[in-house]
Formats: sequence, structure tokens, C-alpha cells
Amino acid sequence: MIERYTLPEMGQVWSEAHKYELWCRVEAIVLEAHAAAGTVPADVVAPVLAAPAPTPEAVAAVEAVTQHDVIAFLTAWADNTSPREAAAWVHHGMTSSDLLDTALAVQLTEATDLLVVRATELVGALRDHALTHRATLRVGRTHGVHAEPDVWGHRVADFAFAMARSRDRLKAARDAVGVAKISGAVGTYSNIDPSVEQHVASALGLRPAEVATQVVIRDGISEWVSALAVLATVCEAIALEVRHGQRTEVRELAEPFGSGQKGSSAMPHKRNPILCERICGLARIVRAQVVPVMEGIPLWHERDISHSSVERIALPDAAIGTDYLLHLTSRLVNGLVVDAERMRANLDATGGLIYSSTVLLELVESGLSREVAYALTQAAAMETWSSGVPFRETLRKHAADANQTLDEARLDEVCRPERYLERLSGVFGRVSQLS
Repeated sequence: MIERYTLPEMGQVWSEAHKYELWCRVEAIVLEAHAAAGTVPADVVAPVLAAPAPTPEAVAAVEAVTQHDVIAFLTAWADNTSPREAAAWVHHGMTSSDLLDTALAVQLTEATDLLVVRATELVGALRDHALTHRATLRVGRTHGVHAEPDVWGHRVADFAFAMARSRDRLKAARDAVGVAKISGAVGTYSNIDPSVEQHVASALGLRPAEVATQVVIRDGISEWVSALAVLATVCEAIALEVRHGQRTEVRELAEPFGSGQKGSSAMPHKRNPILCERICGLARIVRAQVVPVMEGIPLWHERDISHSSVERIALPDAAIGTDYLLHLTSRLVNGLVVDAERMRANLDATGGLIYSSTVLLELVESGLSREVAYALTQAAAMETWSSGVPFRETLRKHAADANQTLDEARLDEVCRPERYLERLSGVFGRVSQLS
């Protein structure tokens, strides 16, 4: 991911320097386990632990010759070890994927922990915003067309629960990727005892692989990336709602617009929803990583490395992109401008058409057949739609033409927007419990 969208903590998790620090850590824990078991000389542990991790530049210089990243790392680290002979016992009984998959598991869990914190903060922001606007009337829309009265807090509550579920999926996916694999070439433990794998897993806060070939099969990593894609898409749903609400014709919502901010190089009046559009665009990048990573599940026999080049790009980009999306979406929610008066004006803009469903039911309850009641209500609604005459007036006209008498007091009640929302208290009771 480019630097523009990389936040410092997540960038550190995926940095080359941190990767080599983790590689050193994994190798050191394996070495300590071997020494404790008497497999390697005990006196080699201290010199290896004292050797600083090689720099990315040092590893790259060796890899330019070896064309093998793990061998390059081991060579560069050995160059930092004194006496150098102690480094001969590093990587004892291991294969490259033991190191790569186990260190990657640590990176994935570290990244997940950062994402869970951000997602939890966003859940809280959405919860609080929903409760603040539990009585802020707005029109609900289906197909982009006015439907029935609603409140803004109801829409936001939906997002809050979706984000909470997305966070919890990510927590579950953390367990799926938190796997240590130290079982040697093709995973048979031919030159390394299974107790070493158990020790490494415990030391790193992971769990030992139930089974592995030369690599851990990529279903867990695919689950993790898929969880990120769902989470990112929930962020997009929030941003898309605000984008629609910020359109000039709607003007109910506006993303934060800072002092000195400019909307257009040509049109000084513009306040464009660029924050929301960035969220929507980056969600595509996160989703785009799912299929390439999932295609790493089927490999040749015990393994090939067709997954490796994909994961070097896809996993950091998915994590960094999701991290930035959560950051942006929290900023959006915390700074969102809600125009309650405009919401109410838009609710009334159709002259009462949004009450047609309850008017229909009221006519049925007054004794009309559903077919007759629907035809009467629809005829009045279509006239209002085309003429702009308020719905109650066209309804009276068509009722009179059909020799039907309307109960005006009952219609006053069913055309009151608050009536539609009286049963939402349970929703807000549940959203108040989100954490």
C-alpha cells in the first residue's frame, strides 16, 4: 500500500525491518527449544540472541546473489553473530516455510489486534450517533424513492450492528490465522520434534497447526482477508449513505469540511464528499485481495510458491487499507453534520404520499376490500405525484368519486410521522448495549 494511506502503527507491522525482527524471534525460540532438549549445544544460544537483526538492505544485498530470501536472511544474520560458528545451529531441522508461515501468523495477529481496536472505536461512535438521533425524523427511501417516515438514528443503528458483527468476524478470523508451523520439509517432523512446534506456538501466543504440509493451507488466511473485505464494505455502506445525503437535491448530511479546505480548483462553492469517496474507492482495493489470496488454497502437492508473491502484496494491502478505512470512517461519523430541519422538509416534500401504506390499511379496516382500497389510494397518489396537490386532498376527491366516506380524525392519526416509529424502542435499547 502506498504511503499516503498507511498509518504508522500498521505500517510498522508490515515493514521489512519488523519482518526480520520476527524472523529472528522465531528462529531464537526454536534454537532455545533445541538447546533445552539437548539437540544443539547450549552455548550457541547466547551469541545468537545477542546478534542484532539484519537490516533490510543487508538481506537484499545477499538475496541479489542467492535469489532466496530466507537463505539471504540467515546469511546476513550470521554476519552479525559472534562467534559466527554459533549461527550454524540456527534454522536446525527447519524448512523456509516454518519460518515464513509462523512469522506471518504473528504479523496477522498483530495487524488484527490493531484493527479490532479501531473497529471497536467505530462501533462506539456509530452507537452514540444512533442514540443521539433516535428522534431525528427523516424519510426512509427504497430504490432511492421516498417510502415511509423513519429516523436517522435507525439507519445508523443498522450500521452499528453491521460493524460490530464485522469486528467479531475478524476476532474469529484471528484464531484461524494464529497458527505456528514448525514441522520441517513437507511437514512430517522428520528432523524436528513436535514439542518444538508446541513450544514456539506457546511462546508466540499462537496454536500449533493441527496438520501442515510444507505450508499451512490457506483457508484460514482466506477467511481473514474475507473478514477484512466485509468490514471494509460496511465502511463503504456508511460512506455511500452520506454521499447520497450530501447531494445538493437532498442536503441532509455533510461530511466534515475543515477550515481552509477547498472543494474544487474551478468552482469555489463546492463541498464535495471526498472523504466518503475515498472510503468507497479503498473498499474496492480491500475486496480485490480476496480472490487472489483464496487461489492460494490449491497448491501443487505439498506446496509450491504461487501463493507467496500474492501474499506479499495482498495481505499488507488488505490490512493497511482496512486500517485506513476504519480511521476515515470514524472521522466521518464523529464529524458528520446532520441537518434535521432539511430532513423534515424532505419528509414533507411529497405532500403526504409517504403515508399511503397506512392509509391503505385504514381503508381496508373501514370495510373496503383490499383491491378497492388499493385502487382508490393509488389513484389519489398518482394524481398527487403528477400535480403536486397534497395527498389528503386527492384522497378526499377520489373517495367522493367512489362514494366512500373518510374518517378524517383517523387519517390525521395515520398521517402523523411519529406514529410509524413507536415500536423502534427495542432497536435503540439493543444498540445502547453495543460495545
